[in-house]
Amino acid sequence: MKRKPPANSATWETTQEIARALPGAVEGTSYGTPAFHVRKKLFVRLHQSGESIVIMIDLAERKALMELDPETCFITEHYLNYPAMLVRLATVRPQALRELIADSWRSRAPASLVAEYDDKC
Repeated sequence: MKRKPPANSATWETTQEIARALPGAVEGTSYGTPAFHVRKKLFVRLHQSGESIVIMIDLAERKALMELDPETCFITEHYLNYPAMLVRLATVRPQALRELIADSWRSRAPASLVAEYDDKC
């Protein structure tokens, strides 16, 4: 039986709200799960577990985040040599989720979209 997440935990809907606000974000699918792409490059998707999201991230940054908060930031063997990380929705802080998704988007978006976003912020 699945545990019910805490009332204040993030959800896929929270992720959608954050991702939709990013320039050029397009909803679609990846590996059969809901996902967001920018210029056909994946930047966030719902993990097949339904309890985590997958984001793109630099390997060194991933290592640091996983050491800092292993309950929230982790990988499976599948992602060992790939610049991606799983983020557990039930434990991620809202501001951290926003930053992780935006950073993943930045790593995949063309410079012109990143500049457009930065000009608005």
